[in-house]
Amino acid sequence: MIKSAVTISLVREARGGPFVFWNDLAEGCAKAAALGFDAVEIFPPGPEAVRADVVRPLLEKNRLNLAAVGTGAGWVAHRLTLTSAVAAERQRARDFVRSIIDAAAVFKAPAIIGSMQGRWTSEVDCDSAMNHLRDALGELGEHAAQHSLPLLYEPLNRYETNLINLQAEGVTMVRSLSTQNVKLLCDLFHMSIEESDLAATLRSVGKLVGHVHFADSNRRPVGGGHTDIVPIAKALAEIGYEGYMSAECFPYPDPDVAAQTTMNSFRKFFASNIP
Repeated sequence: MIKSAVTISLVREARGGPFVFWNDLAEGCAKAAALGFDAVEIFPPGPEAVRADVVRPLLEKNRLNLAAVGTGAGWVAHRLTLTSAVAAERQRARDFVRSIIDAAAVFKAPAIIGSMQGRWTSEVDCDSAMNHLRDALGELGEHAAQHSLPLLYEPLNRYETNLINLQAEGVTMVRSLSTQNVKLLCDLFHMSIEESDLAATLRSVGKLVGHVHFADSNRRPVGGGHTDIVPIAKALAEIGYEGYMSAECFPYPDPDVAAQTTMNSFRKFFASNIP
């Protein structure tokens, strides 16, 4: 059965980004539990923010799971990417991701690579950037495998990266890796920009779908845009997806309403497990 999750950002530099709850992990967990979410997805400034002695009591108190942990602060706060033209910076980026993988693994949660993938530039050409990304995903995927967890890789829209925008391109990348332990994070917002048919795309990705970000076409909570969720729900059921629908969307018009709107949409489209 597909499960629900909601995002909590703890990164000051990401203020204004597409996360439902902000700054206060305890408050975010309490509100998520009160609304009936199964889990939270945390966007931390670093591994210290997801220490077991900090996070476990909050999850246990609120009967929540940890769905996934983002690594985007590596870029937003530290300006690190896995495709930097500078080898030392690429290594620092890998080390940061590795530290998040280890911190999340305590909770049996996967780490996400999204914005840290970077982009090709005048300093690093497309082929070189793609090779850097491939090498990093291979190495970090194997590191995650030591914890018996997948690494989640997220194709982003063209305005956020010029490397991989389509899920089909993500599938090609994942299948080219030295590891079989990387899955795709399919973000419905990014897909609404890049894909012609979201449901057909999800069917084509199939078992490589490792996580789904639940957001509408305008990155507001589902129900606030024009994405048709019914065929998406049917496609996910057909491929046997049983992971999370995690709300990574703007807190519109405010966090509480966004969370409630998300839960209403989740229950409408997924709680009944549409065949």
